[in-house]
Amino acid sequence: MRGGARRCSPPPFPRAPAATAHARRPGGLVGGLSLSAGAMGLTSNSGLRVEWIAAVSLAAGTAMIGYLAYKKFLCKDKHKKSVVNLHIQKDNPKVVHAFDMEDLGDKAVYCRCWRSKKFPFCDGAHTKHNDETGDNVGPLIIKKKEA
Repeated sequence: MRGGARRCSPPPFPRAPAATAHARRPGGLVGGLSLSAGAMGLTSNSGLRVEWIAAVSLAAGTAMIGYLAYKKFLCKDKHKKSVVNLHIQKDNPKVVHAFDMEDLGDKAVYCRCWRSKKFPFCDGAHTKHNDETGDNVGPLIIKKKEA
């Protein structure tokens, strides 16, 4: 060892206190639990290991099947929940409306909730939509500046 450095070893692990006579039960049990190394999985008993591996594999497989069944049957698809347009021009890949500013007149009120029967114009359907969903959507109002 160089420079007088001493090699330190880790302190020994404390041993568990011996079981008292009143806690010991017949058959080598303490407090109703077996203290044998084999029961704790510390021996090289391959039969016990195989049983543990089989049990863990079975539990993992059962959990996986349960999770997949949950996702398939009980979870609602978030993509379908997020669809805004339920019935307007569903055959088109994108709904687009264009207007000339001169054609708008003094004021135009456009639907933003996609529930209007007069879409793209607002008919007040957002009120029912807001009551049902807790949303706060309203119309888009475009008006000319007053001179």
